[in-house]
Amino acid sequence: MIKDYGRPPRSDENQSLIERRLKEVTETGGPRETQTVDWRGGQAHLDVIQLPAGDLYYNPATHRIRAQRSHDPQLDQLVDEDPWSSESQDYLGYLLQALPADPSRTDPTFTELLESLREYDQTEPGLITRDGVLVNGNTRRAAMLKMGGPQQPIRVAVLPESCDWEDIRDVELSLQLRKEHRRDYSYINRLLAIDELVNQGLPIGKIAAIFRSTVPACKQDQWVFACIKSMIERSEVNGHRIPLVAFEDHQEKLKELHRRYQKDLSANGERAELTKESRLAAIMLGFSKTDVRFIESDFQSRYLDKALPVELRPEPAPATVAIPGLGVSVKGASDEVAAARELTNTVLKARTVEITHTSGYAGEPVEEAAELKEAMDQAIERAGRQIQLRKRKQAAPDRLNSATAEIDQCITELVMSRASRALDEEAFNDALLSFRRSLRGLAVETSRTVEEQNEGVAWLRQILELES
Repeated sequence: MIKDYGRPPRSDENQSLIERRLKEVTETGGPRETQTVDWRGGQAHLDVIQLPAGDLYYNPATHRIRAQRSHDPQLDQLVDEDPWSSESQDYLGYLLQALPADPSRTDPTFTELLESLREYDQTEPGLITRDGVLVNGNTRRAAMLKMGGPQQPIRVAVLPESCDWEDIRDVELSLQLRKEHRRDYSYINRLLAIDELVNQGLPIGKIAAIFRSTVPACKQDQWVFACIKSMIERSEVNGHRIPLVAFEDHQEKLKELHRRYQKDLSANGERAELTKESRLAAIMLGFSKTDVRFIESDFQSRYLDKALPVELRPEPAPATVAIPGLGVSVKGASDEVAAARELTNTVLKARTVEITHTSGYAGEPVEEAAELKEAMDQAIERAGRQIQLRKRKQAAPDRLNSATAEIDQCITELVMSRASRALDEEAFNDALLSFRRSLRGLAVETSRTVEEQNEGVAWLRQILELES
């Protein structure tokens, strides 16, 4: 259900002022500036007026900074409970200027917007309700207030009187997803918007169309967001959790994790869970995408356990899990999966303590996470060396397999050229001589490198003897 934030305190004053300005526009009879928006399955052509920026309100439901609101849980709650208070509005204004992945810093794109407004003024109108709530142009209002104060004029188009909070959401999404819109939603805010539409009961195909995306891409977004929500729940320490904004920088790593998880799941569900848990721990410890790729299903048992201090090795979970109130037990996760989850939980709790400065949690999670990161760094280095070694071992056979495929294709081309008598025999002879030289070189290096006697190597050595 769409949350209804009610009406702001000055809504009656704003309505009266907006009505007067709209009437002035229609009665002057001159050229009128309008803006066209998607409206309830069709289009609406809206008149544009000018108002003082200080009279308007930031939209508490905007998806642009929905994830960033978790930067300060208390203010986030205040925005939900009293969105029109000066403290809530100031918080929204602060977040609109902040870097999505780190709200403690100013976003360079906001600085660019401010400089653009100073040099060129406002090029596109914002969009408001009759109560003066900004549906589009929230960031522009923040820049204009910074530039000229509450009396700084801002041009805005005005939505129809019947506009409700569902309309506000739909119009904001349609405007945001237009190609000409310059500042995209951050990754987590996009996931939040998709999740909201899913919860409203919209079919995934329609959601994909709204976001100019595909059904598989939206399903991937759903999986990633479910994974993030699970990590947030598992991170709880004394009522505090990792904020959504902490996941902004992990977009590509989480998407890659989904692809790997689906691949492993088709072969072995336990292997998929092991890879997922170990990679999530590495992601939250800040390892790079290339490092995370070295983590496979055997990572913990083969590499990490050997590097971990004994006190950090999780105790195996019980083989069965009791269902409260039913007196029934079901098979739990394997010891390996349970151990991997426990390690990930340690990392998640440590991130909560680090971000929220929570104290009084037994177990010293930050110190544990530091030791775990050092151990994981060593384990990733070993895993990387093994994977690189495996790749080197497979490099020569892979090249030969590729050459075999090319020769097979050459046979097909010869058959086709015979039918059309289109073969350049001189060029083909030159290519054969070049191939002979390469094959002889391969035979020489094989003779020097491969010690084991087998059918393939023996055949190649015969070629070397024939060429001698």
